[in-house]
Formats: sequence, structure tokens, C-alpha cells
Amino acid sequence: MEKRLQGKAIIVSGAGTAGEGIGNGKAAALKFGREGAQVLCVDQNGDAAAGTAERIREEGGIAQVCQADVTSAADCDLVVDSCLKSFQKIDVLHNNVGIPGYFEIVDLPEDSWSKVFDVNVKGMFMMCKRVIPPMIKNGGGSIINISSIASHRPLPDAVYCSSKGAVDALTLYIARRYGRHNIRANVLLLGYIDTPLARPAWEIEKIKEINLKQVPLRRFASPMEVANVAAFLASDEAAYINGVILPVDGGLLVSL
Repeated sequence: MEKRLQGKAIIVSGAGTAGEGIGNGKAAALKFGREGAQVLCVDQNGDAAAGTAERIREEGGIAQVCQADVTSAADCDLVVDSCLKSFQKIDVLHNNVGIPGYFEIVDLPEDSWSKVFDVNVKGMFMMCKRVIPPMIKNGGGSIINISSIASHRPLPDAVYCSSKGAVDALTLYIARRYGRHNIRANVLLLGYIDTPLARPAWEIEKIKEINLKQVPLRRFASPMEVANVAAFLASDEAAYINGVILPVDGGLLVSL
């Protein structure tokens, strides 16, 4: 039986995971590889990206590595060039890079605002800008941008909420303007995901208990549950899904 992403060339930004465990980007890259895709694992940490690619290969998949900072225009060019050189096309862009800001607006330093927007918004903009022309040439593609329920709910982190709102708006713009070229752009709106980045906060039992009670399903998601949804959006099964902001949050959005 043919795998549903067989032969597709996919770029995953933020494909590495620092430390133990699996983050959202690594989980997506692994899932794409298991579904038959050719995966370009992109991360600022080259060793982390290489670790993800090696695991894909160990499972019988196809993967290449590109060390890059998505806030750098030259590095974004390098990513696209690497994918075209390795796989001759780009079918899917999975934009996973993002950082928090940690400040209420009255305490937020201007340089922190700029840094978070550079990573969370500018990086996605520059990657989208560069993959759209080869996608058009190839007859279409799928862009999956990772956002957060923070774009729809006023959580304490002012710049994170604002940047994720910009990600949502950018994605809807691409969906509207480039759907005519068979390019689909969708957002995954994430809630509480059990990643190495999030896990330290839940070592404080009170915080963990509060967060669990906020989720109607009363549990946190695994990164692979997010990856499963991403694989669907990357596949031809989602060929008529465009401009969707899709929560993957166990119902958290409706409970806050």
C-alpha cells in the first residue's frame, strides 16, 4: 500500500530538538518520513537537525540536513536551494520555528519584541516567500504554519500573542492570494503540547494541575498527535482544505 506522502518533498523548519525527547518539528519530520516523504530537516542547530534526519533514515526514510537560521534571508535561500538540489521540487513547507517572549506589555523590552517577531513572523514570511515560486512551477503545494491558541486568547505573553496573530493573518493572506496556483496554506493552532520546551513548567505541580484542568480532555497532547494532523494537511487527502485555522488543543480554546 502506497504511503500518503510518497514522493513528496517537504521542508521542515525547526526539525531538531535540543535535549531529551521529541519536539513538534522533529515529530513532524519523523511522521512525514514514515509516510514516504523526502524530508529536508532544517534547524539552527545543525547537530539536532542531523539527529532527526538520521532517525528518519534508520526507519527506512529519505532525509537531508540544512543548518539554517530562518531569520536570515541568505539562509532561507540556502534552504530552498538545498531542497531543490536534493529533491528537485518543493511540495510542502512546514514552518515550525517559534519562541516565547515571557513579558506583560508594560514590562516588554523593545528588543524582545523585535526578536520574537523576527523569529515567529519574519522567519515564516521569508520561507513562504521563497517556496511559493517553485511551488507554482511545480503545480502547487501545501504550507503549514504553526501558531498557538495565544493568537485568539489574551495570555500574559504580549509579544507571543501578537506574533502568533500575525502568523494567522499571513497564512490567510497566502491562502487567498495563491490558492489560484493550487497552493494551500493552513494554520495549526496548538494548545498544551508535551514537548521538552514546555515540560519544565509542568515540573511545578500546581501549574501542571491548573493547565490540565483547563483542557476539556484533561491531558496534554504528544508531539506526534500534532504531527498526525500536519501529515493530513500535507497530503492529497486535504486537497480542498485551504485557509483553515485548525486548533489542535483538546478543546482548550473553547474553555479559556
